[in-house]
Amino acid sequence: MLENQKTLRKEYTFEGKGLHSGLKVRMTVCPAEEGTGIRFVREDLGPDAVIEALADYVTMTQRGTTLEKGPVRISTVEHLLSALTGMGVDNALVRLNAPEAPILDGSALPYVQAFGADGLQEQNMPRTCFNIEEPVHYRDESTGSEISIFPAEDFSVDLTVDFNSHVLGVQKIHFDGSTDYAAEVAPCRTFVFFHELEFLFRNNLIKGGDLENAIVVVEHPVPDDTLARMAALFNVEKVGMLPEGYLDNVRLHFPDECGRHKLLDLIGDFTLIGARIRGRVVADRSGHKINTAVARIVREMMMK
Repeated sequence: MLENQKTLRKEYTFEGKGLHSGLKVRMTVCPAEEGTGIRFVREDLGPDAVIEALADYVTMTQRGTTLEKGPVRISTVEHLLSALTGMGVDNALVRLNAPEAPILDGSALPYVQAFGADGLQEQNMPRTCFNIEEPVHYRDESTGSEISIFPAEDFSVDLTVDFNSHVLGVQKIHFDGSTDYAAEVAPCRTFVFFHELEFLFRNNLIKGGDLENAIVVVEHPVPDDTLARMAALFNVEKVGMLPEGYLDNVRLHFPDECGRHKLLDLIGDFTLIGARIRGRVVADRSGHKINTAVARIVREMMMK
């Protein structure tokens, strides 16, 4: 028997800055009627500036997932989508006054804490589910990333992270119906390699990044003058290195927090299928590009 759809019990407002744009944003996540799914509205553009959270509208996947429908564009939606799906929300209206969702602490935890405090409202329509009846396989030849989905009675994920990094190593993450999303996935923050930071700044990305919303992985020893330059970029007095190979701005919640964040991202990107799926997902070195490509494939299968 299918579960009924669920929505939020009330509205929740979050304020912060966009990770890449650096713009201040006010975002309110609201209950929505059954059968409407998750929709975004850019209130700064008017009440009709709406984008449905569907893979059809993905236009960019560099360092985040961007949706675009006509003149309406919203970036870095994956953490909120992950929180909604992870907590069991089917229908929500998300109102924003800027083109990017706030990064907050780089995880899904602020959303989960807010939504979980009040519980969800059950609705009167069965939840939409799609059974994977034949294996799906997709490989990105440019990156070597692969995702396969096999028929199964329930949704599960086996995810492998391998950046050829002596700091991260190979991280293997499992998720199924027994996993406590709120405790084991939602707190896991986004991460970046130290050697990528200056490149990202130069390419007009991570304008809203700071040392409170990202784990920074340091593969090689860093000279003091480079650390000082990074401190200036992030407008902090100083940064240092931990023996484990991370900047000392944050402490890991889990030894495999970076792998768990990749799972968080996948759950968010798969929300763009527009339905829950029953299938076993096997993901190797996944990212937003391949996540959303597979979401589009499954969505096309579902629409046949």
